[in-house]
Amino acid sequence: MNIPELEAEAFEQVINGGEAPVFIDFYADWCGPCKQLEPRIEALALEYGDSVDFYRVNVDDNQDLAGQFGIRSIPTLMLFKDGEKVEEIVGSVPKQSLQKQIDCHLD
Repeated sequence: MNIPELEAEAFEQVINGGEAPVFIDFYADWCGPCKQLEPRIEALALEYGDSVDFYRVNVDDNQDLAGQFGIRSIPTLMLFKDGEKVEEIVGSVPKQSLQKQIDCHLD
């Protein structure tokens, strides 16, 4: 599965535009832990299907967006619900931890 890239221009529209929570992976191509985490996020995207929208934001290409959210370490994962950030996870964490964080925000 290929998780879509999200650019700064579309960010607000995506996090405010849908019914489903939005999971964002802030990453960089040169980041080893980001690469380790990628298969876990792809697996989650397949498992959750339409109930959660998954996107990736390259912090090198979207420095203003990374600055807006105070990204100081990558990978940083954020979950938005109804346009509000409800979770922030920093680092390469186990898939089960991510599932718990997501599940507590599903209706």
